[in-house]
Amino acid sequence: MLRRHPWIFSGAVSRVDGVPEAGESVQIISSDGTPLGTGAFSPESQIRVRMWSFDPAVAVDDAFVSDRIARAVGARAVFLGDGATNAFRLVNAEADGVPGLIADRYGDWIVCQFTTVGAERWKDVIVAALQRYFPCRGIYERSDVEARAHEGLPQKAGVLAGEPPPERIDIVENGCRYQVDVRAGHKTGFYLDQRDNRERIKRYANGCDVLNAFSYTGGFGIAAVAAGAASVTHVDLSAEALALAKSNTALNTCHVEESSFIQGNVFEVLRTFRDQGRSFDLVVLDPPKFAESKGSLMKASRGYKDINLLGIKLLRPGGVLATFSCSGLMTPELFHKVVADAAVDAKRDIQVITRLQQAEDHPEGLCFPEGLYLKGFLCRAG
Repeated sequence: MLRRHPWIFSGAVSRVDGVPEAGESVQIISSDGTPLGTGAFSPESQIRVRMWSFDPAVAVDDAFVSDRIARAVGARAVFLGDGATNAFRLVNAEADGVPGLIADRYGDWIVCQFTTVGAERWKDVIVAALQRYFPCRGIYERSDVEARAHEGLPQKAGVLAGEPPPERIDIVENGCRYQVDVRAGHKTGFYLDQRDNRERIKRYANGCDVLNAFSYTGGFGIAAVAAGAASVTHVDLSAEALALAKSNTALNTCHVEESSFIQGNVFEVLRTFRDQGRSFDLVVLDPPKFAESKGSLMKASRGYKDINLLGIKLLRPGGVLATFSCSGLMTPELFHKVVADAAVDAKRDIQVITRLQQAEDHPEGLCFPEGLYLKGFLCRAG
């Protein structure tokens, strides 16, 4: 608490006075009686309290919550006026002082996730504040995530305000066009956290043969096409995601000889490519979260090493690898070791061009290292 970390685990709670309701704001008092702040109480979660404020004098009320939304939306003003991007994160949970709330803008709609009882308790106030500070055609809820079970909450999805979103929302990101399925797509519909990294890989894509592994709806591959890639091979397990990747490719002017879409287990497909002697100038590895718990971290590390070993073996001399982990439990130091071990096993000299992380509209609290969940490397093969 004294280091301003916003989570208080159940083992750190000596006693609870009274019987606070789920999501109710409670005062936090140290063992010597010093007031430490106010947080949202969660009786069923191992994270027993998520802090609203470290100022004991602050009252958590409608005005307080609305002000947090106003500040978060105002901090995104840099994204509002350039016209090159109309999809980004408006509220990023703990980093914006609203634990358990994700709010993403997709064109004229906002898509929200409420993952904690504290955020759920203030849902009506939050929705009203979003409408006030970021007028939109509708607000849609995607609280259909397993994290809610830890808080004793059921999964929910549906319209919270205004018009329901269409089956596909058209967005623009740095000049590229995408259709997004906010009702059933991953996360809130799209991997907005990779926006800056999609833009970064463009400088390495011109004239290249590109492998976009775990492609989802085509984001990295389409960015590569926009930069003049010679060919793009998308690989994903989901037929639905690949179908949308095809549609997204058609939305963009494609100066590309060939775009292929391969459905299958990415590990197996890349092994087949290796056995066939295929190679690429640019390989993007953006797998789903492999580590769901501390107990699964070693297994996840083996999975990350395996996929990076395959990716490195498919790189041509001088080729570029963009590799990521979105597992919050995978530290940057451990991920570095995993990728380095893969390079050693592949018997390739690899240099790190730069380290990568989530886009700037997904900030992390400086005292909340768990907020840095996406990490990656941009590497060049010898």
